[in-house]
Amino acid sequence: MSKGKRVMIKLSGELFARKDGFGLHHESLDEVAKSIIEVVDAGFEVVVVVGGGNIWRFRDTQDSGIERVSSDAIGMLATIMNAVGLQSALESLGQNTRVCSAVDVPQLAEPYIKRRAERHLEKGRVVICAGGTGNPYFTTDSAAALRALELQCDTLLKATNVDGVYDKDPNKHSDAVMYDELTYSDAISQRLNVMDSAAFSLCMDQSLPIRVFKFGPDGSLLKAAKGEKIGTLVHG
Repeated sequence: MSKGKRVMIKLSGELFARKDGFGLHHESLDEVAKSIIEVVDAGFEVVVVVGGGNIWRFRDTQDSGIERVSSDAIGMLATIMNAVGLQSALESLGQNTRVCSAVDVPQLAEPYIKRRAERHLEKGRVVICAGGTGNPYFTTDSAAALRALELQCDTLLKATNVDGVYDKDPNKHSDAVMYDELTYSDAISQRLNVMDSAAFSLCMDQSLPIRVFKFGPDGSLLKAAKGEKIGTLVHG
């Protein structure tokens, strides 16, 4: 593998949903799949970690009465649903994939094994990592950071529904300013919400660059993979 050719793509579950933010939507899945294939066609080896917020997420369902460990287990299952949906969308477009799950669901996905995942990447398959880390109390941001480091990805691309990292919430403050670049230490000192703290600490400790950007049908994912100026780059 040549340097700079393997990327981790962290996809928010909301990217797979209808406009109301819930469930799986065919057109949304197709849009994401086409963008991933653009990155593959450009010569990158691609690992994907999917979130599950379009189906279930603890912080949005705390009033459900379901305790945290069980709620996180439901969230892990939601990421598997999203992974299988994304796999179907990619393969309908001719892209070979493998879903590798941290939670054992042999009828739907193979277990995540580092060496096996690396072999899939070398063969040109998109590896979709599901089930988070397989543990409660960890978000899919942490799963993305962990898998990116295990699989020696060169950068972590966090595709979201916001343009990048701002100095304050742009939905509440019209004068919010977006950063083009940030150091890890600046992000910490300014208490900026780049990723959850466990994921961010892992990236910082291992000097893994993070690019936060808004996903869209305009080639934004390919631009981010190529290192073009889009969103916010967080690095050492």
